[in-house]
Amino acid sequence: MSAARDMLCDTARAVFAEAAAVGMAPVEAAGFGLLLVPEGEGGFGGDWGDVDAVLQIAGVMIPDLPVAATIAPDGLQAAATVSLMAGAMGRALALSIEHVNTREQFGRALGKFQAVQQSLAAMACEVRAVEAAAAALAARLDAVGLDPVAADFEIAGAKLRANRAVGVVTSIAHQVHGAIGFTREYELNRVTIPLMRWRGEHGNDAHWAARLGRQAAGFGGKGLWEMLTER
Repeated sequence: MSAARDMLCDTARAVFAEAAAVGMAPVEAAGFGLLLVPEGEGGFGGDWGDVDAVLQIAGVMIPDLPVAATIAPDGLQAAATVSLMAGAMGRALALSIEHVNTREQFGRALGKFQAVQQSLAAMACEVRAVEAAAAALAARLDAVGLDPVAADFEIAGAKLRANRAVGVVTSIAHQVHGAIGFTREYELNRVTIPLMRWRGEHGNDAHWAARLGRQAAGFGGKGLWEMLTER
């Protein structure tokens, strides 16, 4: 992460902490809606990599506020949702690892049991796959000037991958947490409930699978391979 993006993320955390208490006003006052606007036009001149980083933080800190709609232009709301989902999944994984390393059962930490370790390994694979999909999507959008048509293959692939990871991530997270994961006071439900909502936003699994499949079929075997290696 560049120093500029690191600073941007620090700013986002501070602003979102305030927004969690009072609503969208601090986000709007901080000018996050200008993140993608060129500097010559009075904006910050950021790229989609910046948006991805900021929205991953938003997906953890203020998942119920419309930050994605404020930052992302029309046509890229599905891409923005992938970033929100990646952030929330990463937080669910972090909470799960912390819990199994501190919660003891039968005289040792839950994380020492092989079955728990295997479950968390499967969860981690899903989370990292979604983060990689979000990063690849950001790279493509930056390469094509945020053109949703030119990045439609990556958008479809990333949203489908994120959607399909939701079931695995949320179920394992709640399994390893046990009853505490469902309590209002504990943080886990604050990321798993939005994940279930985001899974259906801008198209469900079937929608994105069909969209991705039509494009893959249209390229043909040789064309698909050439397109993938070129990108």
